[in-house]
Amino acid sequence: MATLKERIDADLKDAMRSKSELSLSVLRMLKSAVKYKEVEPGASALDDAGVQQVIATLIKQRRDSVEQFKSGGRPELAEKEEQEISVLQKYLPQQLTAEELTAAVQAAISEVGAQGPKDMGAVMKNVNPKLQGRAEGKAISEEVKSQLSKMS
Repeated sequence: MATLKERIDADLKDAMRSKSELSLSVLRMLKSAVKYKEVEPGASALDDAGVQQVIATLIKQRRDSVEQFKSGGRPELAEKEEQEISVLQKYLPQQLTAEELTAAVQAAISEVGAQGPKDMGAVMKNVNPKLQGRAEGKAISEEVKSQLSKMS
């Protein structure tokens, strides 16, 4: 099976052939971000999990930009960022539904034996590795916080 980097390279070539400007620019930016991460001091070639982390970071940056563009009255720029997010998401595993996220957080809370909001760190430490790449950190954090606050 092809690695994520190989899949991105192949899709980049397809985007060049089909002259898909959006995919082409997003995939070039993604390749550049991956390469940049690999040349950081102490870093080595990224495996699929490392590439997924880079993609998740890029998506998070785009989401922040969307909010800023919307609040700044620039809907056309927000729309472009949202299109870029949809291209990037194709390279991440299937994202969890709200119900799956809730169930995963509840399982982590019972595994850790959390009593309330003060146990948030322990729950996050338990649930984050399990959901890596399948749910955004902010969404996980908000779900943990909301469930723990109901307990106190």
